Formats: sequence, structure tokens, C-alpha cells
Amino acid sequence: MEFTLEFERPIVELRKRIDGLREMQRLKGADLSGAIEQLEHQADLLHQQVFSSLTPWQHTLLSRHPARPYTYDYIDHLITDWTELHGDRAGHDDHAIIGGLGRFDGKPVMVIGHQKGRNTKENIIRNFGMARPDGYRKALRLMEMANRFGRPVLAFIDTPGAYPGIDAEERGQAEAIARNIMEMSTFNVPIICTVIGEGGSGGALAIGVGNRVLMFENSVYSVISPEGCAAILWRDRAEGPKAAEALKITAADCLSLGVADAVVAEPKGGAHRNIEQTAANLGEALRLHLNELCALDGDALRQDRYDRFRRIGAVLDNVK
Repeated sequence: MEFTLEFERPIVELRKRIDGLREMQRLKGADLSGAIEQLEHQADLLHQQVFSSLTPWQHTLLSRHPARPYTYDYIDHLITDWTELHGDRAGHDDHAIIGGLGRFDGKPVMVIGHQKGRNTKENIIRNFGMARPDGYRKALRLMEMANRFGRPVLAFIDTPGAYPGIDAEERGQAEAIARNIMEMSTFNVPIICTVIGEGGSGGALAIGVGNRVLMFENSVYSVISPEGCAAILWRDRAEGPKAAEALKITAADCLSLGVADAVVAEPKGGAHRNIEQTAANLGEALRLHLNELCALDGDALRQDRYDRFRRIGAVLDNVK
């Protein structure tokens, strides 16, 4: 059964009425084309009205849609000669982060990304996309390999945050994230990070230090989830919509603040409505930025990455 968000329901119900009329026309031979055309026009207007004025909270809900494309989906559509690599070489293999070698447009690349599940069983295996230290150490191992062999890194971010469990803290969650951030800043290869769904806290930053950070139109990127922020500020997770507004987490907000470098358009209704078109849009954006970055040498890439992050949060002091 198709998952429907509450704000989408009026559109979905109208589409069902249209489908019902089409079926009636097919079975009974009645000419209902006029009524169908009128309802389709109403549905298009309603869709435009709803999706042209989405709130930050509604963008958040879309970023978490269970049918939204995940990292494996983009690998299937954009990467050829894919070979997945496993393990952190310290005895663990975290399934919340996947990575491996492949080709994008014929060019060898290293692909790393968070992976969520489509059902309860898969989400337990993937830990809902929340990695433990093992996952970040695996990601770092693969990025170091990419740096050693001169392969650009494509990172796909989609996590509520790093896993906050006791076992993760015992194995050095904070150190693993900090080390990834530090090491990614030193690499001599192009790094393009794309927020494909949720970009949550240090769990996102651990694979998010790129020369370019792209965001899908309905993705979000934040230091904390809206519900987590609401629980701290108002002691009520139900205030998540208010927190989402204050956090400036949407792609448009992040672009205006310099946190993101480009916004990747999504098909009508969201990325999950047309995965092929969504992947094609991302491929076009990756192609553009990768071609620009591949023209730079290692020193220039490191400086570009440094300058990019130094520009974020710049304050002009007008006090005399």
C-alpha cells in the first residue's frame, strides 16, 4: 500500500477519483472524458498550490519518506562496474554505511553513503541509517584508499544522526566522527557530498566534508533533528514543526546560508515519484561539479575545501 503524507492526502484522494472515473469509463463505455479532464485540472492546481508552499516540517517529512531513493538506488542508476567493499579492518562491518568502487560516466570513483531499510527487518539490519563508529571507520578506510589511488569520492548523506547507543560511545563514536572530519580535509581528490534525504548532526558531517555539498530539493540538513531540538527547547517533541522553522534546515535555507552549494531538483511530488528522473537530475549535477573539480590539483582541492568551510557562518562586524 502506498504511503501517503497527511498534506498529500487531498491530492491522492482526487487522483483516486480520477482513476475511478477512468475505470468506470473503461468498463461501461460511458464518455467521462470531460469530468476526468476537469478533475485532472483541479488536481494539477491543488498539487501546485500544496508543493509551492511547503513548510520546513513538510520538507522534513518528505526527506524521510519510506519510498524515497536511498544510496543503493543511486548506485543502480548512476554507477557501473560496482564492487562493494566491507569492513573497517578492525573486526566490524556496519551496514548503516555502504561503500565501494565503481565508475561514474566511465570515470573511476569511490562511492560511500548511508543506507536505510525499506521494511522493519531491513531497518534493523541498517540501524535506520544510524552508523556506529565502525561505519565511519569503514568510510574513512575507503576514502583513504580513494585518495591513495586518485579516485574522486561521491558521498551520499541520509541519516537522522550517528547512533547514540552506549556501545557506540564505548567504541569511540565522537573520536571516529572527528577523525573523519579531520582526515577528509586533507585529501587530494575531489569530494562531492549529496544530502539525499536527512542530513543529521555529526552522523552527516562524518562523510560531509566535501569540495561541493549538494542537496535535493526536499532534503534537510541540520545540527539536530527538529524533534530533538524541540525536546531540548520546549521539552516536547510535538513542537518539531516549530523547531524545523527555526533551524533553517531546508535546501533553500542551506543554499542561502552557504551550507549547500547547489540544490538538485526533484520530480513533481518528490524524489520517490520518479526515481529515474531523480537519479538523472543528480547525475547531471554530479557531472557538472566533478568536471570542475577534476581540473584542480591536490593542493588546489585542499585549499578549495578549506576555503569553502571557512566561508560558512562568516560575520561582518560593523561595530566601530
